[in-house]
Amino acid sequence: MDRLEVRQLEYFIAVAEELHFSRAAQRLGIAPPPLSRAIAQLERRLGVTLFERTSRRVDLTPAGEVFLVESRKALQSIDRAAQRAIHAASGALRIAVAPGMGSGLLRDLHRRYEGRYGHDMMQLFFTRDQATAVRSGQADVALLCATEDLRELESSDVAEEHPVALLPASHPLAGQRAIPLARLRSDPAYVPECPVNSLDELIDRVALGRLVVVVGHSVTDRLGSAVVGIPVTGLPPTELLLAWPAESRDRRIASLLDLARRVSLAPPPTTAKAAPAAG
Repeated sequence: MDRLEVRQLEYFIAVAEELHFSRAAQRLGIAPPPLSRAIAQLERRLGVTLFERTSRRVDLTPAGEVFLVESRKALQSIDRAAQRAIHAASGALRIAVAPGMGSGLLRDLHRRYEGRYGHDMMQLFFTRDQATAVRSGQADVALLCATEDLRELESSDVAEEHPVALLPASHPLAGQRAIPLARLRSDPAYVPECPVNSLDELIDRVALGRLVVVVGHSVTDRLGSAVVGIPVTGLPPTELLLAWPAESRDRRIASLLDLARRVSLAPPPTTAKAAPAAG
């Protein structure tokens, strides 16, 4: 069988989602008769019936349901290929990272990588769903926790981070040597997951007293005088991974892994302190 065309998959998906030829045609910007002929041609080409048609309704057959799942995957793969080609052409390596995660590691990696390949050759893509950013082609590689969903990804351990609570310097707990997680949870400003998409915003919100959050210890050298980082008890260290598409043969990622193996994070803080302000 000859390879199917992207247009045929798009036509099929539109009908499968609308379950109505006229609405699907309107969505695609074509007339219903050409769409109906295209679907009939696709069915002949596959040798299967994809839709059960009556005068009142259109339904997917079992074969159509399977083909819908696979067609969506195929178009997503094409979109990812386009995204990755665009990123590769720029030469810059895009790393998906969550705010507050692996700040020290990223800073050292950034310095070493750009020292090797040049200015602006590493770009950070802040997101709370790093794995999806890599799967979708928005990023080439992700820094994430070992507990996250790694389907379709290969990964390598690169660092370990210890949990610290970020508090305003005026907070009643700011002078503690360590804070139990249970006590932190009783704070009305505490949130269990980072609610912002940049480290600067996170630190600003903590400084203003609007947020208390747990992050990795390497953030503490970015805090400034208005925020302190206090070790948190009751939480284990976080294993950090670099993850990339399983099928990728991107030499830039191999180079990044080589640099990551040479970088080690500073030890976790043992007492409460406000780190110097970021330059």
